[in-house]
Amino acid sequence: MTDTTDDIAEEISFQSFDDDCRLLGNLLNDILHREVGTTFVDKLERIRVLAQSACNMRQAGIVNMAELLEKQLASELVRKGGNMAQISKSCDDVFNQLVQGGVSPDDLYNTVCKQEVEIVLTAHPTQINRRTLQYKHIRIAHLLDYNDRPDLSPEDREMLIEDLVREITSIWQTDELRRQKPTPVDEARAGLNIVEQSLWKAVPHYLRRVSNALKKHTGKPLPLTCTPIKFGTWMGGDRDGNPNVTAKVTKDVSLLSRWMAIDLYIREVDSLRFELSMNRCSDTLSRLAHEILEEVKDENRHESWNQSMNRSQSLPTQLPARAHLPSFAANGESQHPRLDIPGPDHKDGGTPSSSTLGNGNPTSPSFNSSQPFSQRKLLTETQTGKSSFQKLLEPQLPQLPGIAPYRVVLGNVKDKLERSRRRLELLLEDVACDYHPLDYYETAEQLLEPLLLCYESLQSCGSGVLADGRLADLIRRVATFGMVLMKLDLRQESGRHAETLDAITMYLDMGTYSEWDEEKKLDFLTRELKGKRPLVPVNMEFSSDVKEVLDTFRIAAELGSDSLGAYVISMASSASDVLAVELFQKDARLAAIGELGRACPGGTLRVVPLFETVKDLRGAGSVIRKLLSIDWYREHIIKNHNGHQEVMVGYSDSGKDAGRFTAAWELYKAQEDVVAACNDYGIKVTLFHGRGGSIGRGGGPTYLAIQSQPPGSVMGTLRSTEQGEMVEAKFGLPQIAVRQLEIYTTAVLLATLRPPLPPRDENWRNLMEEISEISCQCYRNVVYENPQFLSYFHEATPEAELGFLNIGSRPARRKNTRGIGHLRAIPWVFAWTQTRFVLPAWLGVGAGLKGACEKGHSEELKAMYKEWPFFQSTIDLIEMVLGKADTTIAKYYDEALVSEERQELGRELRNELLTAEKFVLVISGHEKLQQNNRSLRRLVENRLPFLNPMNLLQVEILKRLRRDDDNLKLRDALLITVNGIAAGMRNTG
Repeated sequence: MTDTTDDIAEEISFQSFDDDCRLLGNLLNDILHREVGTTFVDKLERIRVLAQSACNMRQAGIVNMAELLEKQLASELVRKGGNMAQISKSCDDVFNQLVQGGVSPDDLYNTVCKQEVEIVLTAHPTQINRRTLQYKHIRIAHLLDYNDRPDLSPEDREMLIEDLVREITSIWQTDELRRQKPTPVDEARAGLNIVEQSLWKAVPHYLRRVSNALKKHTGKPLPLTCTPIKFGTWMGGDRDGNPNVTAKVTKDVSLLSRWMAIDLYIREVDSLRFELSMNRCSDTLSRLAHEILEEVKDENRHESWNQSMNRSQSLPTQLPARAHLPSFAANGESQHPRLDIPGPDHKDGGTPSSSTLGNGNPTSPSFNSSQPFSQRKLLTETQTGKSSFQKLLEPQLPQLPGIAPYRVVLGNVKDKLERSRRRLELLLEDVACDYHPLDYYETAEQLLEPLLLCYESLQSCGSGVLADGRLADLIRRVATFGMVLMKLDLRQESGRHAETLDAITMYLDMGTYSEWDEEKKLDFLTRELKGKRPLVPVNMEFSSDVKEVLDTFRIAAELGSDSLGAYVISMASSASDVLAVELFQKDARLAAIGELGRACPGGTLRVVPLFETVKDLRGAGSVIRKLLSIDWYREHIIKNHNGHQEVMVGYSDSGKDAGRFTAAWELYKAQEDVVAACNDYGIKVTLFHGRGGSIGRGGGPTYLAIQSQPPGSVMGTLRSTEQGEMVEAKFGLPQIAVRQLEIYTTAVLLATLRPPLPPRDENWRNLMEEISEISCQCYRNVVYENPQFLSYFHEATPEAELGFLNIGSRPARRKNTRGIGHLRAIPWVFAWTQTRFVLPAWLGVGAGLKGACEKGHSEELKAMYKEWPFFQSTIDLIEMVLGKADTTIAKYYDEALVSEERQELGRELRNELLTAEKFVLVISGHEKLQQNNRSLRRLVENRLPFLNPMNLLQVEILKRLRRDDDNLKLRDALLITVNGIAAGMRNTG
């Protein structure tokens, strides 16, 4: 259960949940008896009971007995935790609600069709589970779902139980820990696997639900190529603070994504060819099938003549390894159907393994760099053809166009897709490829053309029921995923761009760019953007850092906007940050055109400033106004980006900078200001929300988050990140993914057609400012001003030890310093979540609310909670995280791990937590925490018997490990408790 994204919680069947828990518990107990023996199982149960009893006694104030029980736990260990998921309003419900509320069917239809939502999957290191274990958990979820079927026979149910036993046994015997850090390409592959295992199935189902609901309430279905939601990714493109993401990695990941898309399309077309066996078709399709057959005949005649000519020419002197096998086999085993993507054992850099590309064809002998180019080219051409054995296996194409014309057309589509896939394999191998553009697919429009022709033919022949099946699903997939599955964003920190410009201006004897004032920077950048000459001197030598920045822009120029999405500038603070990136793009495209001898594909990337700190959020509106006041930039936006400006706001660093409450208020105001700035210049705006999984980093229920945005900030468009463990939790299973996609669609629709209410009067805004100021001051006094806090943080949490976890490719700190400032927000939140104190989500809130209540504003705050969606969602999210906090457990960490001189700080912070609880309940009117979310409270309580022992054991292991930090067994034991607590809390960072 993903507690911080509980859009689904209220519809859980707890009877089914309890049944599943009981079944899995009994099976696990049986397996442990077999695997480790009765003695160990009895010991495990004793540990659980002792730990829970100790926690209960501490809460009841029986401290002496609790300490006695805790001593008995000092040398024990335990394993594992549990999982579930949650729901909200369907398209049918919301469409009906809007029509009944006065929205005309035409307005509803047009708004849904024009909706543009993009969900961006990122590689933020918050997914604690190995991908192997994620797959096994998904398998168990499918089996439990199947177990609910009423038509299962006793024999079938018995076989299902046996499958469950195998899966649980496999999990028990699998190492929980990653032994190596993932590379950026590994992370990208994980993202592609989410598409393959879940989103590929979920998207057509989701679009059918939208279409059916639209038809029911407006009389018109969703257009076939219209998709309200698309997907982006940062995996392989986010180089902010991650030196492992290079220009080559970005190129390889982009090509890999294209390869995966085409491989998935090939599988679908294969199935579709089998299904569409009918003869009746439109005249247009008949003519196309006839043309294809004529071309095939011509190619066969040419191939026959060519083979006789080539026998005497330069064939290789030695056949490639395994040449005696059919082309779909490798190592003597069938490789069909392929379920993997190229290069499962590739090295850093993401290039597929030469022995595993394509349909299993061995490529390493073929592409030996020592061979003459002409020979390599000949082998390339022969390998893309079909072997005689394959031709025997495949049915012969009909000789008359009236016989199975759909199979003829789709067979041609499959051939072009296979050539497209082969071309990408050659590009990934850095082998020259001179395929004619008509022989492969480059754009989604090219692939859609024959598919739509088949669809229209079926409809015109009265076979609409066939057209609206698998074929319609494939067309919708192409419309959604295109040729890249997910467009790749690039992200880099603004300081890296300034350093590159420093190098250039110093080489040109123009001074140091970063030392210029803003007006001088803008004057220089604008002048260069209007000019026609290149910026970077041809003979200039660069440092490795500068070269990497320029190489990234060169790769972006080569790939273009057909493969890439946006260029995000982290830590943006001025208009010059944006113009600098535009200038680098212009210069790279000029250079690339000169080298390629042709135009770059697609257009320039959208440049998106990311405002993260409180200071930068406060200046966001001014930066956008300054940008749009520059004639060149405004004209560029209108001409090249359809008059659309995208702005990203960051939740993580603003929360770490000033605390959750102040960050929420500053984000709200920044969005208002950015929207107003764009409206002043007649420019449309899309806000890109950099939300994390935990509430401390902007997480929370998607529905609630979108519905509480400022009025006018969600006008049919939205981008939002989904990070780490949230990706698997929201999209790991197709049925849950469908609901999450519906939640995005309906929430954005409501925010567009029924915008949330603004603050009722100016006094509410003034009160928010007052609470925010007190809250921020309290937070910063503790985190940044208290000289004891940093040491307390390192002692009371496993922050330092989290570095042993191999959960991400990037470093935990932006710079190699020990302070909180350069610590990334993820380990900051992760460490406090482990101790159950979750300090970043509530620190300062109690002080701010208490200050306002003591000044007589209690009734006003209660009215704000009832009438202002933003304020209500802010309080509800804080209440949710307070419900998961546990002062008893946090106190145990302090007493066992924190030095005596810093114990008082811990006591003060626990009192702050109690203050936050008290005043949150006063304002919400609830008698106890999570009163309005009983399902969530029940789920949290169900985990405590397993979660509490792991916390107590983690404390004991930390004590021992800090005395013996080279003890690898203790380190492994600690990391296993980290995994278990993260699973129980349903959050990492």
